[in-house]
Amino acid sequence: MTQSSQEITVLRIGSRGSPLALVQAREVQRRLVAACGFAAEQIEIKVIRTTGDVIQDRPLTEAGGKGLFTKEIEQALLAGAIDLAVHSSKDMPTVLPVGLSLSAFLPREDARDAFVSRKAKTLRTLPHGATLGTASLRRQALAKRLRPDLRVAPLRGNVDTRLRKIDAGEADATLLAVAGLKRLGLLSAATAVLEIDEFLPAVGQGAIGLETRDNDDATRALVAKVNDADTAIALAAERAYLAELDGSCRTPIAGHARVTGGIVRFRGIIAKPDGSEAHEVSREGSASEAAALGADAGRELKKRAGPDFFTRA
Repeated sequence: MTQSSQEITVLRIGSRGSPLALVQAREVQRRLVAACGFAAEQIEIKVIRTTGDVIQDRPLTEAGGKGLFTKEIEQALLAGAIDLAVHSSKDMPTVLPVGLSLSAFLPREDARDAFVSRKAKTLRTLPHGATLGTASLRRQALAKRLRPDLRVAPLRGNVDTRLRKIDAGEADATLLAVAGLKRLGLLSAATAVLEIDEFLPAVGQGAIGLETRDNDDATRALVAKVNDADTAIALAAERAYLAELDGSCRTPIAGHARVTGGIVRFRGIIAKPDGSEAHEVSREGSASEAAALGADAGRELKKRAGPDFFTRA
């Protein structure tokens, strides 16, 4: 018997196995089906467990940083076991393995952070000395910049897990990406949403990135059909900024770009982990110069802060 065209796999997507990762992979699948005329059954989603998923007993900053959520998926992509990797862009290292590129981005979801607490309505109204649960140095630094009295404790796990830990009283509050809550249908769990001007997001937050092999022209042509140009421009600025700062999970770096009418507006912050010192930068220019604009912003911050900014006690 020959397989029907409905049964022939034309594309294999690699994804982490968390509920949020699978929602994102299925969204990519849905958009490719609509844009390319495939049946859903022809696009396979393969779950790949990453080192970041396995390590739950310590902060990822102690185990190697961002690449822990992408390494095994990228290995599968390079080996030809999958054709396309779907990532949360904020998990992506600035330097990708040779032969791989971020070829497309879906339209960006809300990039803001959400405040979640059963003890207060806002970050500013948490009781003095309250415990903020987070594994993100960026969130820690920006929160302590606003509230130096807060205690910070590691809080890891999938979104559902972290919400359960807050309900169980393991911390007085936490911060989660609005995009993840929306995609999981859990936005009602947010106590408040922090505006970008007050609490700058992580680079890439809210954007789903599609990674392909450089020599796979067929897959690159397919993902180009679902690429959102404005998101790609914003991420070009943000990732160039991060690359200049050599950013990873081990450094508190925030950066966000907006694209409107061909103009990109970028803002970045670097901060000490305890929030005691911070430097900010902003840029505005043509979308065609997004990467150069972001890189220039990163160079300015690096010059102003000095080479030992992240290592000083």
